[in-house]
Amino acid sequence: MQDSLSPEWLCSRIVEGIGDAVMFSDRQGIIRFWNAAAERIFGYSVEEALGQSLDLVIPENLRGRHWEGYYRVMESGSSRYSVDLLSAPALRKDGSRISTEFSMALIRDDNGAMLGVAATIRDVSARWQREKELKERIRSLEARP
Repeated sequence: MQDSLSPEWLCSRIVEGIGDAVMFSDRQGIIRFWNAAAERIFGYSVEEALGQSLDLVIPENLRGRHWEGYYRVMESGSSRYSVDLLSAPALRKDGSRISTEFSMALIRDDNGAMLGVAATIRDVSARWQREKELKERIRSLEARP
């Protein structure tokens, strides 16, 4: 029983059981970890995602800005998104776009050198659509004479 409650065992069970995507990409932006929720949210199996560039889930029109920021974080070792939530569109395997929110953890080796970034990602597409519809309804009501 004691071994099953070790921090490593618990961490593994939490990451695999949580409903948010959990992923890790190395300094070059190559996906090295992809949990079951990432499979469900993005549509790529673990085997399809591991070893691939983050471009797998980044819309083409946002890639330049993404990589500029990503490499800046790898060099500086800091990001406000390790504290703040970031909202960004993402791509699914079928080519559809989803709205996501995510937070990041900057992962370092024992000497403090950057290894990459872990992220927890949530699909907020349904909420985003509801908010968009509410804003349109408010605009329509305010436009009435």
